[in-house]
Amino acid sequence: MVFKELVQSPNMPIKRIVSFLPSATELIYEFGAEDMLYGVTHECKYPEDAKTKPRVINSVINSDKLSSKEIDTVTCQLLNERKDIFVLHEKNIIKANPDLIISQETCEVCAAHTNQVNKAIQILQKKPMIYSMDPHNLHEIIESVHEIGKIIEKENKAKIITEDLVRRIEHVKKFTPKTKLKVLAIEWIEPFFTAGHWVPEMIKDAGGENMISKIGEHSRKLSIEEIIKSEPDIIIMMPCGFDTFRTVSEYNKILKDGKLWNILGAVKNKKVFAVDANSYFSKPSIRTITGLEILAKIIQPENFLNLNVPENSFLQLK
Repeated sequence: MVFKELVQSPNMPIKRIVSFLPSATELIYEFGAEDMLYGVTHECKYPEDAKTKPRVINSVINSDKLSSKEIDTVTCQLLNERKDIFVLHEKNIIKANPDLIISQETCEVCAAHTNQVNKAIQILQKKPMIYSMDPHNLHEIIESVHEIGKIIEKENKAKIITEDLVRRIEHVKKFTPKTKLKVLAIEWIEPFFTAGHWVPEMIKDAGGENMISKIGEHSRKLSIEEIIKSEPDIIIMMPCGFDTFRTVSEYNKILKDGKLWNILGAVKNKKVFAVDANSYFSKPSIRTITGLEILAKIIQPENFLNLNVPENSFLQLK
């Protein structure tokens, strides 16, 4: 996790915040500090009121109109050409006049990254404080709540939020299945990508044996041969940025009738699930703990019958 303070009076209180990532926006609302939020990104859609905030970041990729393969092709082309995936709305960032910008360094594909922060600093007369999130596990996600709470003087609220998150994590970890099932999480469908960062830890805490990826490592390309060799009992489809229904749609178009895909025991046994990755898995947010609870219901349904999770947060694929 990275924290940088740029030219600014050390005693200057934070009154105006700009968020460069959805998980930070969600957290600001959870703190009850939404009146301090003067700019968000095109992906900041939760809670609903976040959509009314001025946009300071937009994407050059319209992923709603592209397939998984097309999104990957366009993204790779932009990266290879060293072009930005996200663009800064200069008029809105100047009007926002932030004391604090919350950004991230975890993934240059998933949200606004270092380039946009540097551009913002260059055009702003008053140099803001920069807090850059780079969590790779659940502990670091929770620690970021404490740190942001301290920066915006919401330490008591941060303590309440994190204590509840820890309680929920410990509740899930209390239950250990008699036999650990092998679980493979897939973060992209065409091409296949592993689900990295905090997801392997979530699978472990939910009672599964995580396959292929490791806790804290970045996502990477994955071959069908690797998937077959890992012999997963459960497969969880969580394409980055997709909700449950978009995932089901992509799965049905690309994988459902695939010859090699249907060799897999998890597919034959109807143990393939789609989850709302956009809300609960793709971002290092406080809602990631809801993602842990979703995994617990998938991996250990007998132990978590009475655990409530949001409607349509996961579906069993047929």
